[in-house]
Amino acid sequence: MRIWPFRHIRLKLLSVAIAVLLWMVIAGDETVERGLRVPLELQQFPAGLELLGDVPTAVDVRVRGAAGTLSRVSPGDIVAVLDLRAARAGDRLFHLTPEQVRAPFGVEVIQVTPSTVAVAFEKAASRNVPINPAIEGKPAAGYEVGKSIAEPPTVEVVGPESAVRRVSEALTEPVSVAGAARSVEETVTVGTLDPAVRVKTQGTVKVTVQIVPAPLEQTIRNRPVHLRNLAANLTATVTPFDVDVTLRGNREALSGLQPDDATAFVNLAEYGAGDYMVTVYAESSRDAGVTRIEPAAVAVRITSAKK
Repeated sequence: MRIWPFRHIRLKLLSVAIAVLLWMVIAGDETVERGLRVPLELQQFPAGLELLGDVPTAVDVRVRGAAGTLSRVSPGDIVAVLDLRAARAGDRLFHLTPEQVRAPFGVEVIQVTPSTVAVAFEKAASRNVPINPAIEGKPAAGYEVGKSIAEPPTVEVVGPESAVRRVSEALTEPVSVAGAARSVEETVTVGTLDPAVRVKTQGTVKVTVQIVPAPLEQTIRNRPVHLRNLAANLTATVTPFDVDVTLRGNREALSGLQPDDATAFVNLAEYGAGDYMVTVYAESSRDAGVTRIEPAAVAVRITSAKK
């Protein structure tokens, strides 16, 4: 078969022109060096081992290439890779060389800092620990916090063997019982205070906090019944004039209780002239709840002030 060197001569000349143009563009792009902070990626992590302490998440590299090429490099295009497949328990040193850095075409890695990374490994361990629910706030007056129950009651934690041995319990995010007069139930996150130890699978638990009546009661007798919200053009009389108020709380709240620590009253905001049986309410200035008022209602006669 005969070869014709001048066959398709126009296409051949065009190809040569394009190649020369590309060479001129590339040759005219200045070669520069630049320092970059790049992520450090751990690969081939050995099974049965856990990291101890902190490992660098990034390293510094110096790269060389055409100014235009380096200007187009974005975060994540360059990654340093640390191969841990040969790791064993104990303190280990791993070298980082330019060959262990992934970079785009046209970018040459010439230096990595640090060139050596110290990593400590320990055998992995796991065990079940009890869950201790955290509680915040104070229940309603006259009530106190009873038992706190987590479901499930334990959780499996994993991590380095020495850290797992130190963990005696898992904690939850706080469950608020502020102002509660009955049991509080909430699903909350569970974890540990040691950052080296983590919960294996159970991320949340259901916590029930029992709110129970405080154990002590004390009665303040013969407290006068005050009139509240009576219209300005009305007057009222109450029979009986006084009531007994029973308070419930803990020993600290009820110690040294004084008569003025309980106030009894009737709310007459919606009443006009006439005779009524009105419910009596009471307030306590102590951290104690009102459990009983005797009598619970009083007779109220309301008349016009003009009369």
